[in-house]
Order: sequence, then C-alpha cells, then structure tokens
Amino acid sequence: MGGLIEKLKRELEIRSFSRQTVKGYLLSVRKFIDYSEDKGLNENVLKNYIQLNLKKKNPSSVRKDLFAIKFFFENVLKQKVKIPNPKKNSPLPEILTTKEMKKLIKSTSNIKHKLIIKLLYGCGLRVSEIVNLKKKNLNFEESLIHIELAKGKKDRFVKIPDSLFEELKKYCGLVNEKNLFPSNRGGKLTKNTIQKIVQNSAKKASIKKRVYPHLLRHSFATHLLEQGTDLRIIQKLLGHSDIKTTQIYTHISQASIKNIKSPLDNI
Repeated sequence: MGGLIEKLKRELEIRSFSRQTVKGYLLSVRKFIDYSEDKGLNENVLKNYIQLNLKKKNPSSVRKDLFAIKFFFENVLKQKVKIPNPKKNSPLPEILTTKEMKKLIKSTSNIKHKLIIKLLYGCGLRVSEIVNLKKKNLNFEESLIHIELAKGKKDRFVKIPDSLFEELKKYCGLVNEKNLFPSNRGGKLTKNTIQKIVQNSAKKASIKKRVYPHLLRHSFATHLLEQGTDLRIIQKLLGHSDIKTTQIYTHISQASIKNIKSPLDNI
C-alpha cells in the first residue's frame, strides 16, 4: 500500500496539484485501499465501494472520492474505469442580507478581525487568499489588491472598497510583518482561525443562519448581481475560469422574483 500511495503522491505533485488537493486525494485513495484489501483493486470492487458509500455519505462527498480513485486507477494502476459520477445535491447557499452583513461587521470589535470580515465580503476573497495576503499585495495608488496564485494558480486583481481604503491603509502602517494578517505566534493565520472569527461574530450578531467565510464571498457576488453588475465582471472578480460557475448566483439572487408583479395585483 505504501508504495502505491507514494506513486500517487508523485503523480499529483508533478501535475502541480495544490497541497490541499493532494491531501484529499491521498485520504480518499487510502480509504479505498483499506476497503479493497483481500478483494483486489479492480473496477467491480470500486463499484461496490461507491454503492456502499452512497448509502452513508452525501453524493458530493462520494463524487470527490471517485475523482481521486479514478485518478489513482488511471495514473498509478494504469487501468481505465467506466463508472459514472453520482449526481450531486445542489442546494443553494442561504446568503446573508446587507442588513445581516452590517450586523456582522458591527458586532466585531477586534480591528484585525473586522478587516478580515470586510475583505471576505467587500472583495469576495476566499479564505486561502486572506491567509496568504501580504502587505506588498496592496496597491493604494491604484486602489487594487493583487491576489497571487489563487485557486488554479491564477493571479487576479480586486478593487479596494472605497469605504475600506483609509482603514486598510492605517492598519498596514501598524503591521510590521510581511503577512497582512499575522498570527499572534508569528507567521500567518490559519483557515480554522478565520472560520472561528466569522462564526464568533455571527454568534454575537445573533444571526441564525449557518455563517462561514465562503458565505461572505457568495453574498458579495449575489449582491453585486442584484446591483446590476455584469456577470462577466463578477466572474473576473471571483477568479472563475468558467462562466457556468458564476451563473449559480443568478439562481441565488431573489431580486428578479421580488420585482415580479403577480396577475392577482391587477384584479
């Protein structure tokens, strides 16, 4: 088993997969190999494994596992497998309203924590992008933030919100490290820390919805769409490769539904 896992790791790394993706693929394949012990590594065993997992896990998780195991079969075992990907559940995220966002920000007293929440929502940043943000990435002359090597190893620029400009500039003058948001122990904050920051603020604000960092990004995109921002611009701001990924926000937005006049109103 150890040899196969090492081969898989090498195949992933030479393709420049992210550290998080490598970790996820290795975990999925390890679990499958543990299951297949004494059964053999073949397509039929894989089908049984997927069928079993669909009874215990949601389809989205099983899809992720299958992607990893298919990669393992094709690139390590050199076997082709023909197993359709399970249909995934596609629930729409329940975004925060502008009123709830205001409460979330207002309930956060820590300066650094408040800035993190404002950047997550005000620029639509991912948690990983906040974690890796450096002072040098802020261009106050152009009012732009340079997001380096984001998801898919792509660079992009986002605008510093006008309402955040002075606050962010003042904060930068107080930070002596290269990381914009250093941890108290040095180095950079972890994703888990940011998760807790957002959750604690939501609790203080008495928001009943499940609030997590990526929800602020969803809220940013949906609110931009409701303001009339072109979908292609939103795609560029979010760093999506495919416009189809951005189109989810046309389903989340309730603006078009709210503006419909029922025929009942004409009676």
